[in-house]
Amino acid sequence: MAATGGRAWHAAGMTPGSFPATLPDGRPVPRATGDERPMLEDWLDFHRATLELKCAGLDDAQVRRTAAEPSQLTLLGLVQHLAEVERNWFQRVVGGLDVPPVFGEESGFALDPARGLAAALDAWRREIEHGRRVCAQRSLDDVGRITDGPMAGVEVSVRWVLIHMIEEYARHNGHADILRERIDGTTGA
Repeated sequence: MAATGGRAWHAAGMTPGSFPATLPDGRPVPRATGDERPMLEDWLDFHRATLELKCAGLDDAQVRRTAAEPSQLTLLGLVQHLAEVERNWFQRVVGGLDVPPVFGEESGFALDPARGLAAALDAWRREIEHGRRVCAQRSLDDVGRITDGPMAGVEVSVRWVLIHMIEEYARHNGHADILRERIDGTTGA
């Protein structure tokens, strides 16, 4: 935008240095300045919204379509996996809660023929809300303990978990980009 001498900013009703609250596709724009916690939470919400956007307008058959042989990765599997990730990091690690997997197995990638996108998104949204409530009660420096896997017993801060979650979504949103393009040619976002 700098190359336009500010014309694009002016046409959008903004001044240089200001951002819109949302992108034209409805995703929230993360704040560029301010306190650390709101910035981390904004970036995580941006990536959550990106995953949801990748699934928008698709039917249950489309979100079950795999990327390419031999991979079994699907958009539906990603939504389910990220619901499990939300539960693990926020409820188990940060909250110290003993909760079962959302979909009956830890990774969330296994598809149940009876469960479609709407049900998976509802579960994923519930896990996001549970995680927000757990985090709201803690500072960035509070710690939780990883309960299983190769890092079992390691203490991590809420800050670390938020950064890890941003990374987790960013990586999987890259997968979602490829899956969506393969389904209907949609790119971007």
